[in-house]
Amino acid sequence: MKVSYLEFEKPLAELESKIAELETLSGRKDGPSLSDELTKLKAKSQKMLKDTYSDLSAWQKTQVARHPDRPHFSDFIENVFEDFEELAGDRVYGNDEAVIGGLARFKGRPVVVMGHEKGRTTETRLRHNFGMAHPEGYRKAVRLMDLAEKFNLPVLSFPDTAGAYPGKGGEERGQAEAIARGTQRGLTLGVPFVTLIIGEGMSGGAIGIAAANKVLMMEHAIYSVISPEGCASILYRDAGKAKDAADAMKITAPDLLRTKVIDDVVKEPVGGAHRDPQRAMATASKALEKALKELDGLTPAELRRQRADRFYAIGREGL
Repeated sequence: MKVSYLEFEKPLAELESKIAELETLSGRKDGPSLSDELTKLKAKSQKMLKDTYSDLSAWQKTQVARHPDRPHFSDFIENVFEDFEELAGDRVYGNDEAVIGGLARFKGRPVVVMGHEKGRTTETRLRHNFGMAHPEGYRKAVRLMDLAEKFNLPVLSFPDTAGAYPGKGGEERGQAEAIARGTQRGLTLGVPFVTLIIGEGMSGGAIGIAAANKVLMMEHAIYSVISPEGCASILYRDAGKAKDAADAMKITAPDLLRTKVIDDVVKEPVGGAHRDPQRAMATASKALEKALKELDGLTPAELRRQRADRFYAIGREGL
């Protein structure tokens, strides 16, 4: 698989490019034998990759979380779930394709699933509005949560958005109210609700489908009340200071686990989920299954109480 390298991976890109050249050269009929040198270079490359990803800054993790080859929600639908049946529309205005949701089977168990979809090609990115949902997307999510409670089905959600759509149309149709309703419905659900932050979990755009009993987060995902660029624009009057904002905001999984904003971190393959999407999704699937099992047997009242307690506990340690 061809890898798209990030800015901080340039030394690694140069090394792996050299490896590729030597492999091409040694593969020729009259080519020299370079197996020993290739073995050494590959070991060096693997060590460099491991060392680089063992100590990423918040801004570097932001770049990884936004990598175009990371698994999207549509990939999870295809590889983690079975018998997915999409349910479209909010029964008020229309269907927002920035949020996809419906019925599916997870490990043989019927569930309701929903998540943001950014799209990959120019065409699909435009169709899904780059994962930035309109109010009807959050009203669709509420409709799906209502359905889940009616039929006693667990809910699994997959936030991956730079934020809710900030344009005029969204405001005219009640963006803030729609996000608030989505958050409220998540908090009041009487069925198990598990969220996995798979890429960007930014602003109310994420929390509108993430007010869950268990909030999991991919190792190199980010989760915050605002994007680093948005924070820098407001605090520093300069979006170019997004790197400084990212470091100050504590948006990475270890920081958020420490403050109890999330409940668990899902490890990614060395080099990020984009280097081995299948393995990343398999690991995430096991984490989701474990989280659901921990909620099995709880009554609706106990689920609501547990959910409320986890949100009340955020940031309170040490107060």
